[in-house]
Amino acid sequence: MFLRCSTRKKDGKEHAYWGLVENRRVADGRVVQRHVLYLGEINDSQQVAWRRTIEIFDQGENIARTVALVPAEREIEQDSQAIVRIRVDAIELRRPRQWGGCWLACELYHQLELEQFFNQRLTPSCKGTRWDLILQALVCYRLLDPGSEWHLHREWFLRSAMADLLGSDFSLAESHKLYRVHDLLLTHKAELFSHLQQRWKDLFGARFEVLSMT
Repeated sequence: MFLRCSTRKKDGKEHAYWGLVENRRVADGRVVQRHVLYLGEINDSQQVAWRRTIEIFDQGENIARTVALVPAEREIEQDSQAIVRIRVDAIELRRPRQWGGCWLACELYHQLELEQFFNQRLTPSCKGTRWDLILQALVCYRLLDPGSEWHLHREWFLRSAMADLLGSDFSLAESHKLYRVHDLLLTHKAELFSHLQQRWKDLFGARFEVLSMT
């Protein structure tokens, strides 16, 4: 993880906004970035503190550094950046990965034959982007925990089992692709409605009547 700065002009003055970003390598060898935490405007001393906290690799050498985890109440003779104090009594498991809900959402997606529908229409890009799987992850997310694409990218995807269920990785949660896939759906809107109506008829014998406006 590392700090990344973005600048923006506001009221004629340039402001620097910082965020905590994580690099994740995906199956095709690319490195994609996940925004972990927005820090806003921070001063120089805060930047130094954050860098000391998140530094995992030696700068420019990409060499892993061993970090010792020491209980907070234990006394140690040396003070080093390679030592991290932890409160063992405060460690707890929070928000484990969601599996059952994701599996059920994928099963509903399958029963509606949406996998086949979008696989034929949202073909992979020349760079190998699986738009159909990105959409499926987004649909399952909206069913289980409705929220923004940004929340899916930043938190939800890694707390879910979607990567395993879809046989993919974090490449399905790149923020710009989650927004882009909406544009690709527009040309298939009418076909999608017809497909869903037919599946409801097949599964439940549902009938749809068109009301005329007179």
